[in-house]
This record gives sequence, C-alpha cells and structure tokens, in this order.
Amino acid sequence: MSVLLATLPDVTAPKSRTLHVLTITPFYPSVENPAQGCFIAEPLRRLSSYAIESRVIAVNPFYRQTFRSCEAACEWQEYYALPGNVGLLTSGTLVSRALRPRVRELQTHCSIDLVHAHAALPCGEAAQSIAAELKVPCVVSVHGLDVFADRQCGVLLGLWAKRRSLAVYQRASRIVCISEEVRQRLPKDLQVKATIVYNGVDVELFSPGRETSSRLRILCVGNLIPTKDHALLLRSFAQVSKFIPEVQLQIIGEGPQRARLQELADSLGIRSNVIFVGRQDRTQVAQAMQACDVFALPSRYEGLGCVYLEAMACGKPVIACSGQGIAEIISDGHNGLLIAAGDERGMAERLLLLLRDPAMRQRLGLGARRTVLQNCTLDHQASALAEIYRECVA
Repeated sequence: MSVLLATLPDVTAPKSRTLHVLTITPFYPSVENPAQGCFIAEPLRRLSSYAIESRVIAVNPFYRQTFRSCEAACEWQEYYALPGNVGLLTSGTLVSRALRPRVRELQTHCSIDLVHAHAALPCGEAAQSIAAELKVPCVVSVHGLDVFADRQCGVLLGLWAKRRSLAVYQRASRIVCISEEVRQRLPKDLQVKATIVYNGVDVELFSPGRETSSRLRILCVGNLIPTKDHALLLRSFAQVSKFIPEVQLQIIGEGPQRARLQELADSLGIRSNVIFVGRQDRTQVAQAMQACDVFALPSRYEGLGCVYLEAMACGKPVIACSGQGIAEIISDGHNGLLIAAGDERGMAERLLLLLRDPAMRQRLGLGARRTVLQNCTLDHQASALAEIYRECVA
C-alpha cells in the first residue's frame, strides 16, 4: 500500500495564502439525493489541504424538487425560470439575480477570490456576472460531450445554445474540461486556455474488497436513460446467459427508462437473472462494485464517466465504449476492454471472455486499480484545481 500511495500528489508542500473560492453549480449532493454531483463535492472537500476554502451555492429551478443541503459548506438556492430548454437558455440572468444578495453577504464575511461555475448554461452566465461585480476571475467547467448544450436543446434551439455557450467560454478566465474528448469539442480558435482535469476517485471508499458473490455477477451503474444504452446491455446479457445460465446482471440506477427496460428483460426471458436495484448511496455502490466480477456500461454519450473510474479503483475489469472520454484512461486489453458504441455482439463476446477467464479478470483489475492510483485520485483532481485557481488569481 505504501508504494501505491507514493504516486499521490504531495499535500505537504509549502502553501501560499488561503484562497476563497465560490462554486456555483446545478449538481451537488443533497439530503434527498446524496450521490448527485459527488464528482464536484468530493474533490472540493480535499481543497483545504491546498489552502483553498470553498463555499458552494447549488441552484435549482423552482418547479423541480426542493433539495436540502447535507453539508455546512453548501446551500441550495431556487430561482425562477421557464420549464424546459427555453428556461435553460434564458435563466442565466435570473440565477445571478437570485444569488446576488447572498453573494454580497458572503463577501462581507470573507473576500471571494474566484468564482467557479459548472456548465456554461445557466451557471456560467450567472457566475460571470457575479465575478464581474466582484472583480475576480471566473473559471467554467465543462462536464459533458454536449459542450454547447445543442444536443440537449435540439435543432431549433441548438444554434442559440451554441452562441450563448460560446460567449460564456470566451469570457472565462479558464475552461476546465474533464477529458480531451470534451476539449476537442471546443472551437479551435478559442482564445481562453482550456485545461484537462480528470475526475478523481475516493480510493479508500472505492477499493478492492473481500466481499464476493456466490455466482458470477455483472454490474452496471448509471441513470436509466437512453444514452446509457442499458437496452444493448440487456440484449448482450441474454446472449451470455445462454452459455452461462447462472450469471446475474445487477443494474443500479433510476430513471424514466426503468419500466421499458424491465419489459425488455421479460421479453428476452432473462428477468429472473436481472436485478433492478434502483438508486443507491455511495457506500452501497462501492460495496456492489467490490462484489461484482465485471463492470459494464455501454454508454454512447459520456464526457468521462466517474462510475468507470470507481469500478477500476475497486480492481474490477471494465467494459466501456470507444469514442468517449473514458477511452483516454482505458488501454484496451491492459486495464479494461473497449467496444464500439452500439456493438451488441462485441459486448456479449467480451462479457463471455471475462466471465470465462478469472486470470484475465484479475490482470485487468490490477491494471485498472494501478491506473486510478497513478492518475485519477481525488488528490490529483484537487491539486490540479488548486493550481488553476492560483494561476487565475495571480
């Protein structure tokens, strides 16, 4: 263990003055959903080791579920907005108006040195307005492959989404991308520096465990939405179960596709071997990853994918899709396996290959854990963010 930990950043290095950073985000853990936005919350908690004090305002449109904060450093703020994509594109000013009184109050207690927004719309627009008033830098993070939100907004609103998002990126002090795949979606002539900071993993929570299942188990974790392509996984699993009848597929996640996926499992005759677990907390997800034999998620639309990294940290062989951000982390055949998006046969073949070969599972799992420890821990992420903050403030 000491050799592995030696690859982590040096958190004992001399520190500069403490910086106070305000984070504005639509994703963050809450009492109602403690796993939501953990990819933002977990590295922020490590920033104190780098003399960075963080304050978070998580925002939510008034017509959605009300969220309550589950930690002292974060507060939730509702804002008025039109429902749907039109609201997404027009609510930047409304968010800044809702937050401005609270930001001014925070500013009286400790001077804010930098504002960090997650996603260009609406938080990036709001954060830049607030940062301009405070006369401090503004950093904008890009989390998905829909850099301009045009996929989400559709054809009619797509050009508008691109124009507004591009204006946010052009005014940013720095852009943070979660992968090179995401950075490549930005305009080549953009004058603002874009830096890649991979998401980090809590390698103590997500670590190899002793818990094992009495039968071979495939695990999938992700929201039950079309882009995750659970349907492909179910069809591939149906082929696998013909050769290994005792294998089990466990699906963790909730979403609008659940009923349809359950119907598909019934029609494929695999319902008895498929467990739809629903939403789980972080500890339960880690335990499920420790107990599985293979992790598979054939997502067609992923900037990086934290769940892949978490399964890798647990020492599990992972099957993911090429053409996504995770392909920058997984070297096919060395620390995981890659298939083409939509390749149902390829998924079935690789599942069978891993389930039939315990030695291969162990070899890929060891390589996966080593990769995360060397490149993708929370301390790696926090250290990179701290460096960006100090460069912007200097």
